[in-house]
Amino acid sequence: MQAPRLKRAQALSPSSEWALFLDVDGTILGFADTPNDVAPSDRVTGVLREIDLCLKGAVALISGRAIGNLDHLFAPQKLPAAGLHGLERRDANGRLHILGEAEALEHLRVPLTKLASFHEGAILEDKGRTLAIHYRRAPNAAEGIRQRVEELVRPSSDELRVIHGKMVSEIKPRHADKGSAIRAFMDEVPFTGRLPVFIGDDVTDEDGFAAVNALKGHAVHVGDGASKNAHYGLSGVNEVIEWLETWPSIIHRLVG
Repeated sequence: MQAPRLKRAQALSPSSEWALFLDVDGTILGFADTPNDVAPSDRVTGVLREIDLCLKGAVALISGRAIGNLDHLFAPQKLPAAGLHGLERRDANGRLHILGEAEALEHLRVPLTKLASFHEGAILEDKGRTLAIHYRRAPNAAEGIRQRVEELVRPSSDELRVIHGKMVSEIKPRHADKGSAIRAFMDEVPFTGRLPVFIGDDVTDEDGFAAVNALKGHAVHVGDGASKNAHYGLSGVNEVIEWLETWPSIIHRLVG
């Protein structure tokens, strides 16, 4: 059955009572051959600063990247953030909340290293509490890599989960996801009592979409692919930034 057509996100009117949650790669930053080749433009960092002021700090990054990597990308700005798909979270007061252990994935490091080295262009990214094989530079190997990753993780499927994203297969513990991170933020100042809005582009963001829907918020999917849980859509990174750039003037006009 064909997925329902998404409403245009521009139909939503930004409010000073919103809380904004943003995926990073594929949402506010474009993709590159490797995660380390990506960098935000001054335009992106500028709009994040403006919206953070408009929403009085109720802005958080919700990413598969580690928080340390997000801080490096967006320095000197340090927003509240959830990294590693919710396994680590820094609240608005700067406190770190850590879930999961690197040891849970230890038995997979050697076979995944061998798998990546077998396919020219594939890269194993070891984030400590998650492992990700990127195959953007080995597109013909995508199906074989996905199948092998599933095989390797199957004996540990009660504890571990595989997420197949855009040209990446990532293994993570099951006990946290982007949805749980958003729910945790929404229980804390300055997010609590606000309407959550989450913008993301990939299957890894579906847990976050479901969470904001349950909280009567807005889930916005980026790109041409289908989404199980988002009701609104934007075409790509440029359109995300263009929409976010309209928020400050709209919010200032509404609050007088």
